[in-house]
Amino acid sequence: MFTIGDFARLGRVSVRMLRHYDSIGLLRPAAVDRHTGYRFYRADQLRRLNRVIALKELGLTLEQVRVIVDDAVDVVELRGMLRLRRTQLEEQLAADAARLAAVEARLRMIESEGTMSTQDVVLKEIAPVRVAELTAVASSYQSQDIGPVIGPLYPELFRRLADAGIAPVGPTIAWYEPDGDGDAVLVHAGVTVAVGASTVADVEVRDLPALGAAATIVHHGAMDDVDQSMQVLARWIDDNGYRADGFAREVYLDYCPDQPEKGVTELQLAVHRD
Repeated sequence: MFTIGDFARLGRVSVRMLRHYDSIGLLRPAAVDRHTGYRFYRADQLRRLNRVIALKELGLTLEQVRVIVDDAVDVVELRGMLRLRRTQLEEQLAADAARLAAVEARLRMIESEGTMSTQDVVLKEIAPVRVAELTAVASSYQSQDIGPVIGPLYPELFRRLADAGIAPVGPTIAWYEPDGDGDAVLVHAGVTVAVGASTVADVEVRDLPALGAAATIVHHGAMDDVDQSMQVLARWIDDNGYRADGFAREVYLDYCPDQPEKGVTELQLAVHRD
């Protein structure tokens, strides 16, 4: 099972949201430690979370969402609802585009439930790697908050490295960590380099530590759909008795900013057994 923090990261929601859903009976934890009060969740609860988020994006109240989810709305009905919402969103201002992408991504996850295989997950050791990086803060770990923040960092990173005469020697890598006590996330955009570990041309050079054990999977396509691969990792971790450590690293094996649908990304999530 997963702690509430790990489950929030895998489901791309906030801990505060999960606590609220628990308090109103919309999504109860699978278990609560009677001594500490800590909440724990199972990977199969992501199915209900996916439906809750998708229906909430339709503009329904949480009470309406609970009625529909408890009535076990099927995928065909849910797809129809989401397609109607998609039409409405397309008629709105361009600022709603990120919200539309989130709805469609949740829909694809729901439609793929039961078909996503964990056979592509590989447990392996990750060697340390030296990277040059730029950072920025996103308001949450949700895809629609991460994308606009990390996107501009890479062109600026490559520009600064070029000005300093530094050439990348390996793939770009993104990783994340909490920024304070809220939902904010510190976003790291890095690229593999072979220079001294110091600050060069307003770019931080640092060593990412080795990961003794990491559950990994190769994601093909745009990062808008990466949540599907993340939830495959969640199932594998749960099925094999591991616990997740922090956020996943994203190693862009084939970085295609102009054609994101052709991108190839390895997700690396550190794991351990108690």
